[in-house]
Amino acid sequence: MAARKTSARKPTARSPWRRRFGFALKLLLVLAVLALGALVTAVYVARAQLPSFEDLKSSPNGQMIRVHAADGTVLVSLGPSYGEWLSYDRIPRVMRDATIAVEDRRFRSHLGVDPIGITRSVMVRYERGRWVQGGSTITQQLARNVFLNNQKKFGRKFREWILALALERKFSKDQVLELYLNKVYYGGGAYGIDAASRKFFGHGADDLSLSEAAVIAGLVKAPSNYSPTADAEAAKGRAGVVLAQMVRNGFITQAQADGADADAVKLAPPARQNSVRYFTDWALPQLELLIDETVKPLEVWTTLDPGMQRDADAAVRANVPGGAQGALVAIDRDGAVRAMVGGTDYVSSNYNRATTAVRQPGSAFKLFVYLAALEAGKTPEDKEIDEPVTIDGWSPRNDSRRNSGEVTLRTAFAYSLNTVAAKLGQQVGFATIADMARRFGITTPVNTHPSMVLGTSEVRLIDLTRAFASVANKGVAVTPFGITRVSSEGETIYTHEVDRNRVLVAPYVAAQMTDLLQTAVNTGTGRAAQIGRPVAGKTGTTSSSKDGWFLGFSSGLTTGVWMGRDNARPIAGLHGGTAPARAFAAFMTRAVAKRPIEPFETQVTLPEWQLEPDEESYFGAPDNRTFVDEDGYAVDREPAPPAVPDDRAVPLPQEDDGVPPPPRQRDGTSGGGDDPRLDQDWLDRVTGRDSPRRDVPREPSRAAPRERTLPPRYEGERPYQ
Repeated sequence: MAARKTSARKPTARSPWRRRFGFALKLLLVLAVLALGALVTAVYVARAQLPSFEDLKSSPNGQMIRVHAADGTVLVSLGPSYGEWLSYDRIPRVMRDATIAVEDRRFRSHLGVDPIGITRSVMVRYERGRWVQGGSTITQQLARNVFLNNQKKFGRKFREWILALALERKFSKDQVLELYLNKVYYGGGAYGIDAASRKFFGHGADDLSLSEAAVIAGLVKAPSNYSPTADAEAAKGRAGVVLAQMVRNGFITQAQADGADADAVKLAPPARQNSVRYFTDWALPQLELLIDETVKPLEVWTTLDPGMQRDADAAVRANVPGGAQGALVAIDRDGAVRAMVGGTDYVSSNYNRATTAVRQPGSAFKLFVYLAALEAGKTPEDKEIDEPVTIDGWSPRNDSRRNSGEVTLRTAFAYSLNTVAAKLGQQVGFATIADMARRFGITTPVNTHPSMVLGTSEVRLIDLTRAFASVANKGVAVTPFGITRVSSEGETIYTHEVDRNRVLVAPYVAAQMTDLLQTAVNTGTGRAAQIGRPVAGKTGTTSSSKDGWFLGFSSGLTTGVWMGRDNARPIAGLHGGTAPARAFAAFMTRAVAKRPIEPFETQVTLPEWQLEPDEESYFGAPDNRTFVDEDGYAVDREPAPPAVPDDRAVPLPQEDDGVPPPPRQRDGTSGGGDDPRLDQDWLDRVTGRDSPRRDVPREPSRAAPRERTLPPRYEGERPYQ
């Protein structure tokens, strides 16, 4: 038997490239497994380090300060603004659907990172040469907003993926969406849909309409570009894109989209950010001294009365001379600042002239001169001689350049006689007056030169207003404050307490000072400040009409007004008794309208004569002197003063103080004629007296003055005469 012949098959040798490919494939597979393992490890490590859902709900991105007015309305929100936290079931479905449709339509199916979205983004980037659309999911945006920043770097993007995957491993889709809608930034400082809804529509987010939800959902892409407060048309156009995406993804029908008219959305008017910011800029820095909380959101309740603030703003704007600035402060009897205007327009100038600017107060400073004199034992009925005086080489003079002889302190104060103020300063001591000013709250340096009695030391409006408020408070110190209460997360952490125990002067001294102040308003330089109820106050005007002041009080409210130019240039016709007094009256008439009428403890006592307007003059020619006519317009030369008979020392009033001119005499001249009854009739009319003795010539001024007490009358809103 023949043996079978077998043939052995030789092994075929593998080509080198196939061996290399197989090795690379195995290596890639190993690397992929290692990378996947590392990714899973990183995800679960990140998951373990993530805060709990409750912690994420209560951790805002920065401190928010919301400032409330006295009536609870929000004045301004500073820092990031967070509305009410809305749980998933309270978020309107249209808001959830609109967000998913425009930001991440595969939100319910991906694992936190959307490979399809990333691929599409890369392809568009390749086609157009730049990044046009992102592939970030809602979860990625949440991770970036809460834990990362917006830097466009791959390392940040990789960490964002890890955190997004970790978030979806730890929280449900509903929880992720709830976190996102309550934390994402929608522009204008608003974080979360509730804050955005309140800012842009004026109501909470739990009752958003379809069109409103579309507007808010469209803001996420570019808050600054699509913000309704910045560009309402762009916001509504973007809302149309959101509605189209909702139709495309089956969230709404085309009919519903057509019925949601974005143009019909009513936007809330922006919060007033003008004059109220003068107040908040002054009040909020005080928080550093009141509380220690610097992280948690704060609710700050203030003293500001929105109605008074509007009236104050309007009063200043309506009365301030052209090209000038004005300021106003209103302080309640307990020190609560009810209104503050630091300038005519906060947007153009945020310099607060009510609390920061220092200016010479003029005759308004005589408050401290007479307080010191009254405390030293003087009374309003005491006499002083209005005559030329020189003190250490300084010779003050009255604006009329005449002297009136013997007058009471009431008359001297009502008509702002400078020579009498200088004499009182010499008698009580200039250092004593400076001490009185500091005692009443003047924080700026007060010099002790003789001219200080005419207000040469610079003061702040709020400090001088505080001093007048302390007089109104019967000599008890009034300290201005703007913050009444501060709370954080529902817990009150500060409450203001009013100190009513610091007595500055005896009550009788404050009462006598009030007596002088109300006389100045009723018949003196402050007549324009009458408001139909008892008012006490004082005017102030510096040389060449650079500053005009009026400060006064009524029914428990004290208000100070200043007007002038920031560069201290003169203003023709500006006196404390003109524009500032009119602004005071315009504001106070409305501010105290609902308050009960409060008569002062002392009745109004008329001074002897109507004398002169309130303007301080110094020895020598005033710098840049400007003369004005009876309407306040500049004229080339000083109006001729009316003639006064030689046997009288009483000067007739200047026409530029709002007093009617004296009657024409038989010869056609004005004043100083042969018939004394004509002069007496005129004086009776301008002082408000009813004098049956018109056939008896007036006695010289050195005779005992006739003093009449006028009982108070408060009928309706007629001026208090």
